[in-house]
Amino acid sequence: MLGVALLVLGPAGQFLRGRNQRPVEEREPLLVGVPVTGRWRGLNSPASKVPSHTHGLAQTYAIDITHVPEGAPPRAMDWLWPQMRRPQSFPSFGRPVLAPVDGVVVETCGASRDHLTRLSPAGLIYLLVEGVVRSLGAPRRLLGNYVLLRAETDGSIVAVLAHLRRGSLRVSPGDRVTAGQQLAECGNSGNSSDPHVHFQLMEGTDITTARGLPFEWEYAADGEARRGVPANEELFVAADPR
Repeated sequence: MLGVALLVLGPAGQFLRGRNQRPVEEREPLLVGVPVTGRWRGLNSPASKVPSHTHGLAQTYAIDITHVPEGAPPRAMDWLWPQMRRPQSFPSFGRPVLAPVDGVVVETCGASRDHLTRLSPAGLIYLLVEGVVRSLGAPRRLLGNYVLLRAETDGSIVAVLAHLRRGSLRVSPGDRVTAGQQLAECGNSGNSSDPHVHFQLMEGTDITTARGLPFEWEYAADGEARRGVPANEELFVAADPR
Protein backbone atom coordinates (compact mmCIF):
# COMPACT_ATOMS: atom_id res chain seq x y z
CA MET A 1 0.00 0.00 0.00
CA LEU A 2 2.87 2.36 0.74
CA GLY A 3 4.34 1.71 -2.71
CA VAL A 4 1.00 2.41 -4.39
CA ALA A 5 0.61 5.61 -2.40
CA LEU A 6 4.07 6.80 -3.47
CA LEU A 7 3.32 6.08 -7.13
CA VAL A 8 0.14 8.17 -6.88
CA LEU A 9 1.42 11.03 -4.75
CA GLY A 10 4.67 11.49 -6.68
CA PRO A 11 3.16 12.42 -10.08
CA ALA A 12 0.39 14.41 -8.38
CA GLY A 13 2.93 16.48 -6.48
CA GLN A 14 4.98 17.07 -9.63
CA PHE A 15 1.86 18.19 -11.52
CA LEU A 16 0.86 20.71 -8.87
CA ARG A 17 4.40 22.04 -8.54
CA GLY A 18 4.63 22.36 -12.30
CA ARG A 19 1.46 24.44 -12.48
CA ASN A 20 2.84 26.88 -9.93
CA GLN A 21 6.15 27.22 -11.82
CA ARG A 22 4.72 27.70 -15.30
CA PRO A 23 6.13 30.91 -16.88
CA VAL A 24 3.55 33.68 -16.83
CA GLU A 25 4.98 35.70 -19.73
CA GLU A 26 7.09 35.20 -22.81
CA ARG A 27 10.71 36.27 -22.50
CA GLU A 28 13.42 36.86 -25.07
CA PRO A 29 16.10 34.15 -24.92
CA LEU A 30 19.21 35.13 -22.99
CA LEU A 31 22.56 34.53 -24.69
CA VAL A 32 24.88 32.52 -22.44
CA GLY A 33 27.94 30.40 -23.00
CA VAL A 34 27.80 26.69 -23.79
CA PRO A 35 28.84 24.91 -20.56
CA VAL A 36 31.00 22.33 -22.36
CA THR A 37 33.52 22.03 -25.19
CA GLY A 38 33.69 19.54 -28.02
CA ARG A 39 31.02 17.60 -29.92
CA TRP A 40 27.71 16.94 -28.16
CA ARG A 41 24.12 15.88 -28.89
CA GLY A 42 20.98 17.68 -27.74
CA LEU A 43 18.33 15.71 -25.81
CA ASN A 44 15.00 16.76 -24.27
CA SER A 45 15.46 20.15 -25.91
CA PRO A 46 13.22 23.24 -25.70
CA ALA A 47 13.93 23.71 -29.42
CA SER A 48 11.79 20.60 -30.02
CA LYS A 49 9.17 20.90 -27.28
CA VAL A 50 8.17 23.34 -24.51
CA PRO A 51 8.15 22.45 -21.72
CA SER A 52 11.17 20.35 -22.59
CA HIS A 53 11.00 18.49 -19.26
CA THR A 54 8.27 19.79 -16.94
CA HIS A 55 7.56 23.21 -15.48
CA GLY A 56 8.48 21.82 -12.05
CA LEU A 57 11.91 22.75 -10.68
CA ALA A 58 12.02 25.54 -13.30
CA GLN A 59 12.76 23.02 -16.08
CA THR A 60 10.49 24.57 -18.73
CA TYR A 61 13.42 25.40 -21.06
CA ALA A 62 15.99 22.91 -19.73
CA ILE A 63 18.17 20.83 -22.05
CA ASP A 64 20.19 17.64 -21.64
CA ILE A 65 23.38 17.16 -23.65
CA THR A 66 25.60 14.12 -24.06
CA HIS A 67 29.15 14.00 -25.41
CA VAL A 68 29.68 12.33 -28.80
CA PRO A 69 33.36 12.39 -29.84
CA GLU A 70 34.27 11.71 -33.46
CA GLY A 71 34.11 7.99 -34.21
CA ALA A 72 32.15 7.11 -31.08
CA PRO A 73 29.16 4.76 -31.49
CA PRO A 74 25.77 6.47 -31.16
CA ARG A 75 23.97 6.46 -27.83
CA ALA A 76 21.66 3.45 -27.87
CA MET A 77 19.54 1.19 -25.69
CA ASP A 78 21.00 -2.01 -24.23
CA TRP A 79 18.12 -4.24 -25.26
CA LEU A 80 19.49 -7.56 -24.03
CA TRP A 81 22.67 -7.27 -22.01
CA PRO A 82 23.98 -5.64 -19.92
CA GLN A 83 20.88 -4.17 -18.31
CA MET A 84 22.98 -1.60 -16.45
CA ARG A 85 26.53 -0.35 -17.03
CA ARG A 86 29.10 1.61 -15.11
CA PRO A 87 29.00 5.31 -16.07
CA GLN A 88 32.77 5.36 -16.65
CA SER A 89 32.22 3.50 -19.94
CA PHE A 90 30.41 6.52 -21.46
CA PRO A 91 32.37 9.35 -23.17
CA SER A 92 30.41 12.06 -21.33
CA PHE A 93 31.56 10.88 -17.92
CA GLY A 94 34.29 13.10 -16.53
CA ARG A 95 34.05 15.79 -19.23
CA PRO A 96 34.64 19.34 -17.92
CA VAL A 97 31.52 21.39 -17.14
CA LEU A 98 32.04 25.14 -17.50
CA ALA A 99 30.46 28.31 -16.18
CA PRO A 100 28.09 29.76 -18.82
CA VAL A 101 28.29 33.28 -17.36
CA ASP A 102 30.34 35.44 -15.04
CA GLY A 103 28.75 35.17 -11.64
CA VAL A 104 28.67 33.97 -8.06
CA VAL A 105 28.05 30.41 -6.92
CA VAL A 106 24.98 30.38 -4.66
CA GLU A 107 24.49 26.68 -3.98
CA THR A 108 26.23 23.35 -4.63
CA CYS A 109 25.85 19.66 -3.91
CA GLY A 110 28.67 17.21 -4.61
CA ALA A 111 28.20 14.06 -2.53
CA SER A 112 25.58 12.10 -4.50
CA ARG A 113 26.87 8.84 -5.98
CA ASP A 114 27.24 8.20 -9.71
CA HIS A 115 24.94 5.21 -10.18
CA LEU A 116 24.76 2.54 -12.88
CA THR A 117 23.13 3.49 -16.19
CA ARG A 118 19.44 2.87 -16.97
CA LEU A 119 19.61 2.50 -20.77
CA SER A 120 17.69 -0.77 -21.02
CA PRO A 121 14.02 -1.80 -20.77
CA ALA A 122 14.45 -2.97 -17.18
CA GLY A 123 16.64 0.03 -16.39
CA LEU A 124 14.07 2.53 -17.69
CA ILE A 125 11.32 0.92 -15.61
CA TYR A 126 13.58 1.16 -12.61
CA LEU A 127 14.36 4.81 -13.49
CA LEU A 128 10.64 5.63 -13.69
CA VAL A 129 9.86 4.19 -10.27
CA GLU A 130 13.05 5.64 -8.84
CA GLY A 131 12.15 9.06 -10.24
CA VAL A 132 8.78 9.02 -8.47
CA VAL A 133 10.46 8.22 -5.17
CA ARG A 134 13.15 10.86 -5.75
CA SER A 135 10.49 13.48 -6.50
CA LEU A 136 9.09 13.06 -2.98
CA GLY A 137 12.38 14.24 -1.46
CA ALA A 138 14.50 17.35 -1.73
CA PRO A 139 15.35 18.66 -5.24
CA ARG A 140 18.90 17.31 -4.92
CA ARG A 141 17.45 13.79 -5.12
CA LEU A 142 16.52 14.55 -8.74
CA LEU A 143 19.39 16.88 -9.62
CA GLY A 144 22.14 14.76 -8.08
CA ASN A 145 25.30 16.83 -7.81
CA TYR A 146 24.75 20.37 -9.06
CA VAL A 147 25.88 23.99 -9.14
CA LEU A 148 23.60 27.03 -9.00
CA LEU A 149 25.31 30.11 -10.45
CA ARG A 150 23.85 33.62 -10.19
CA ALA A 151 24.68 35.84 -13.17
CA GLU A 152 26.77 38.90 -12.45
CA THR A 153 24.94 41.07 -14.98
CA ASP A 154 21.49 40.31 -13.52
CA GLY A 155 21.25 38.85 -10.03
CA SER A 156 17.78 37.44 -10.70
CA ILE A 157 19.12 35.02 -13.36
CA VAL A 158 20.49 31.72 -12.11
CA ALA A 159 22.07 28.92 -14.16
CA VAL A 160 21.62 25.32 -13.04
CA LEU A 161 24.09 22.58 -14.02
CA ALA A 162 23.13 19.14 -12.77
CA HIS A 163 23.98 15.39 -12.75
CA LEU A 164 27.61 16.23 -12.05
CA ARG A 165 30.27 13.73 -11.03
CA ARG A 166 30.69 13.08 -7.33
CA GLY A 167 33.79 14.69 -5.91
CA SER A 168 34.45 16.79 -9.03
CA LEU A 169 33.17 20.18 -7.86
CA ARG A 170 35.83 22.90 -8.01
CA VAL A 171 33.71 25.69 -6.52
CA SER A 172 31.84 26.45 -3.31
CA PRO A 173 28.99 28.84 -2.44
CA GLY A 174 30.23 32.42 -2.47
CA ASP A 175 32.93 31.82 -5.09
CA ARG A 176 33.09 34.30 -7.96
CA VAL A 177 33.69 32.66 -11.34
CA THR A 178 34.15 33.78 -14.94
CA ALA A 179 32.47 32.38 -18.04
CA GLY A 180 34.40 29.37 -19.32
CA GLN A 181 35.87 28.49 -15.93
CA GLN A 182 35.57 24.81 -15.02
CA LEU A 183 33.02 24.18 -12.28
CA ALA A 184 32.94 20.37 -12.16
CA GLU A 185 32.77 17.26 -14.36
CA CYS A 186 29.88 15.51 -16.08
CA GLY A 187 28.54 12.60 -14.06
CA ASN A 188 25.56 10.30 -13.65
CA SER A 189 24.09 11.39 -10.33
CA GLY A 190 20.45 11.98 -9.47
CA ASN A 191 17.58 11.16 -11.82
CA SER A 192 19.79 10.28 -14.80
CA SER A 193 19.63 7.42 -17.30
CA ASP A 194 23.25 7.82 -18.46
CA PRO A 195 26.03 10.42 -18.08
CA HIS A 196 24.98 13.81 -19.41
CA VAL A 197 24.84 17.48 -18.47
CA HIS A 198 21.49 19.00 -17.53
CA PHE A 199 21.37 22.78 -18.09
CA GLN A 200 18.72 25.40 -17.44
CA LEU A 201 18.22 29.05 -16.55
CA MET A 202 15.72 30.22 -13.97
CA GLU A 203 14.51 33.45 -12.41
CA GLY A 204 15.45 33.31 -8.73
CA THR A 205 17.61 31.15 -6.51
CA ASP A 206 14.91 28.84 -5.12
CA ILE A 207 14.48 26.02 -7.63
CA THR A 208 11.20 24.93 -6.00
CA THR A 209 9.48 28.26 -6.74
CA ALA A 210 11.48 29.90 -9.56
CA ARG A 211 10.30 29.95 -13.16
CA GLY A 212 12.39 28.75 -16.07
CA LEU A 213 13.93 31.22 -18.53
CA PRO A 214 14.64 30.66 -22.25
CA PHE A 215 18.26 30.88 -23.36
CA GLU A 216 20.37 30.53 -26.48
CA TRP A 217 23.91 29.43 -27.30
CA GLU A 218 26.35 30.17 -30.08
CA TYR A 219 27.58 26.88 -31.55
CA ALA A 220 28.30 25.08 -34.82
CA ALA A 221 26.18 22.40 -36.48
CA ASP A 222 26.55 20.89 -39.96
CA GLY A 223 29.55 23.12 -40.48
CA GLU A 224 27.55 26.31 -39.91
CA ALA A 225 27.65 28.84 -37.08
CA ARG A 226 24.32 29.00 -35.29
CA ARG A 227 22.63 30.86 -32.47
CA GLY A 228 19.85 29.15 -30.58
CA VAL A 229 19.39 25.81 -28.87
CA PRO A 230 20.25 22.42 -30.44
CA ALA A 231 17.17 20.32 -31.16
CA ASN A 232 16.59 16.76 -30.04
CA GLU A 233 19.28 14.45 -31.46
CA GLU A 234 21.07 17.36 -33.15
CA LEU A 235 24.86 17.11 -33.10
CA PHE A 236 26.63 20.37 -32.34
CA VAL A 237 30.12 21.59 -31.58
CA ALA A 238 30.85 23.97 -28.74
CA ALA A 239 34.03 25.98 -29.20
CA ASP A 240 36.54 26.34 -26.40
CA PRO A 241 35.62 29.69 -24.80
CA ARG A 242 39.28 30.34 -23.99
